[in-house]
Amino acid sequence: MATAADFCCSGLTFSSKLPSRQSHINSFNVNRSLSLNRSCIQFYCKNESSTKIFSFRTRRRRNLGIYCQATGTDLQPKRIPSSSDLEFAARAGKDRLSKVPTTNIRNFSIIAHIDHGKSTLADKLLQLTGTVESREMKEQFLDNMDLERERGITIKLQAARMRFIYQNEPYCLNLIDTPGHVDFSYEVSRSLAACEGALLVVDASQGVEAQTLANVYLALENNLEIIPVLNKIDLPGAEPDRVCREIEEVVGLDCSNAIYCSAKEGIGITEILNAIVQRIPPPPASTDRPLRALIFDSYYDAYRGVIVYFRIIDGAIKKGDRIVFMASGKDYYADEVGVLSPSQLQVDTLYAGEVGYLSASIRSVADARVGDTITHYTRKAEQSLPGYKEATPMVFCGLFPVDADQFSELRDALEKLQLNDAALKFEPETSSAMGFGFRCGFLGLLHMEIVQERLEREYNLSLITTAPSVVYRVNCVNGDTVECSNPSLLPEPGNRRSIEEPFVKIEMLTPKDYIGALMELAQDRRGVFKEMKFITENRASIIYELPLAEMVGDFFDQLKSRSKGYASMEYSFIGYKESELIKLDIQISGDPVEPLSTIVHKDKAYSVGRALTQKLKELIPRQMFKVPIQACIGSKVIASEALSAIRKDVLAKCYGGDISRKKKLLKKQAEGKKRMKSIGKVDVPQEAFMAVLKLEKEVL
Repeated sequence: MATAADFCCSGLTFSSKLPSRQSHINSFNVNRSLSLNRSCIQFYCKNESSTKIFSFRTRRRRNLGIYCQATGTDLQPKRIPSSSDLEFAARAGKDRLSKVPTTNIRNFSIIAHIDHGKSTLADKLLQLTGTVESREMKEQFLDNMDLERERGITIKLQAARMRFIYQNEPYCLNLIDTPGHVDFSYEVSRSLAACEGALLVVDASQGVEAQTLANVYLALENNLEIIPVLNKIDLPGAEPDRVCREIEEVVGLDCSNAIYCSAKEGIGITEILNAIVQRIPPPPASTDRPLRALIFDSYYDAYRGVIVYFRIIDGAIKKGDRIVFMASGKDYYADEVGVLSPSQLQVDTLYAGEVGYLSASIRSVADARVGDTITHYTRKAEQSLPGYKEATPMVFCGLFPVDADQFSELRDALEKLQLNDAALKFEPETSSAMGFGFRCGFLGLLHMEIVQERLEREYNLSLITTAPSVVYRVNCVNGDTVECSNPSLLPEPGNRRSIEEPFVKIEMLTPKDYIGALMELAQDRRGVFKEMKFITENRASIIYELPLAEMVGDFFDQLKSRSKGYASMEYSFIGYKESELIKLDIQISGDPVEPLSTIVHKDKAYSVGRALTQKLKELIPRQMFKVPIQACIGSKVIASEALSAIRKDVLAKCYGGDISRKKKLLKKQAEGKKRMKSIGKVDVPQEAFMAVLKLEKEVL
């Protein structure tokens, strides 16, 4: 058995299968020892006045259960939860639908850099609180998309309600697990708006990284209580003391009470739960006010319509209430309300401070948008909640169905996916090469890749994706300003006064050994050096201002390659700056091919044009006539290749005779090729478009 130093509170629970019996719980301080034999359990308990011995005799040992729980983080017991802890947690977790006072509700989120152990920690919290039974447990339990499990990353925020017994009082803990990649920072900001506190998880071996800082700043903007948690302390390379100093120096958080844990081994999980109860403030008690609930996520169910996830700020909502979405003005009857634990569990009523879901047979995806406010139809709130800042797309590309008949299906799929991913923007687009499709805006390259895969998997679509591009701002001679996300929309050279492109501020955190390689990378991409500072003696922060167009290619891959995977980056949009940009056109047999046009910087025009023409020469099939392939800036050709004609041996049937017969055949063939060249059309195969688009990513 454990000694007295391991725990500061123990309890006994008596239970029986008979329905007339009730469970009883007694708590006391253990000072000396605990002994166990077959028929009697003795506790030596010491208080201020005297020492007492309590004995409990039982005929059947299975009617007596023992649980132990630490009540303060100052003890910091470094132990793995025992089977008795898990058994008690399972019993408590089954009762998680019971109501608790508002003062006993805690809403918190988990924030961290990618791959620092957020999902593993969330798994352990669910397991230790009995929310998920051991037989149902699996890794990355909250990551319910196949795509998340395959890539090992969190893409969507997920909510889960847990029940935790602290000092014999039940507490309701609402967890929202968030993604860690910079492309999904909008998911993080929405999660934090529904919380009062956050667990900042930092890898004890890797330390503070770029997205760690970005997420901390988001939490501070929302005035959240931040609890530092140092994860993976069981690794051989873990240096928790050094990482604590990093957090204090870089982030500015007090780490004197930071929690050391290992989510994989289950060390320190109880201390995290205790800290959540002790240090995160409860939501304000405002149940008597008119209903105001903030929608932080939603998705489309084929059978029930739009399902809304919300956090109640004021008032209460119950099944059957008539509700109104304040932004859209639409009203519905709440067919079903419940909590996410983590599966959907129905309840009759939800009060202020609670997190839950709502089903109201909402057919139109536009009626219930993320950031909207829910209120009662009869007792409307005077003012809606602030909602969320609109997401600004950073990267654009075209999405076209391989089969033109799937255009309407693609439109419906994008509308439903936008409901689940509010950062996605799209508008119709027409291409001479690929037909009808959509111009879509994303927060980054990974976001673009994930959306494409989700459309193909969840909605059974076959898609073609054009090369990623950014929005340029063109200042015209007449004073107008035109935004162009597609080279085909660029005004004529005579009407343009200047072109501005978006710039981002990029911060790279790297070990000092790779500073030179990363600075060289940024300089090659037209970066402007701003600042370099050493966070610690071995880690540095490098800040550049960089054109976004230079970053949407393989910049992140190059960053990881040159730093052997140790560097990390975080970027933010800072505005538009004027640059020497030109439109590079591709002409095949004298005809411009608009889908292959691109906007490039003047200094890179020749290298991009040369690479494109050489690639097209390999991919376009040869014709019966010579086909020139040219890269042009206006009317000036800067790079050129030519496809030689397929030759037919028209003299094969001439085995002799007069030479005039051969000349006549050759003259006839030459006239035919001349006529064919004047009226012939070169069909560029789809494979050529796709290969060139991939080449653009590499060259640009």
